Amino acid sequence: MSRNTLIQDLRHTIDCMPMHTRVAMLQGVREDTIIVGAYTDSDGGVCPMLSAHRRGGRTTFIQFARTWDRFTKAPKGRSRPAKERELQILTRHLEASIEAESELITATEMGSAIAEHRVLVERREVEEQASAKRARRRERTAVAASPNRIPSWMRPMGSIEEYERAMEEVGRQKVRLGLVGDTAGPVDEQTAPAEERRGTFIAG
Repeated sequence: MSRNTLIQDLRHTIDCMPMHTRVAMLQGVREDTIIVGAYTDSDGGVCPMLSAHRRGGRTTFIQFARTWDRFTKAPKGRSRPAKERELQILTRHLEASIEAESELITATEMGSAIAEHRVLVERREVEEQASAKRARRRERTAVAASPNRIPSWMRPMGSIEEYERAMEEVGRQKVRLGLVGDTAGPVDEQTAPAEERRGTFIAG
């Protein structure tokens, strides 16, 4: 089996391990004396899987031990310290595997966050449109029910004061429309057109 194939097998086996096991193994490879051919030796050396196990990365992934021994061409019946090159390759692929899955998790979480945000935005837009419709409906109802929709000078009046205020409004309307110049006071009822006076005053 070629060296590249052995490395590919090692990487595939690493990718198949639980994330917490990969993280624990990476820490162990950096801190422990790593061996091949056995789980442990008399000098305190441990295999990568046992090193991960001691750091909380517990798993029964026997396939890694077999792939590791095959990759390192471990001697049968005895153990030896892992070579520097073997440790470098293991470390590099552990780091790459952890980083790749971390990016995948981040992308998935980001996609979920974006989707959730879109739902909230759409829901808010629907609620705002419904609220605007309700406000317009209330406004139309209020206008229809309000007596103020009829100009004061067109409503029947029951006192001199109401009549005078109505005449003042007529004068202001004329000024706004440009029919007459500004006046200094109330419109004189004698100068108002007869049709404006007719039927607008009811003595109290």
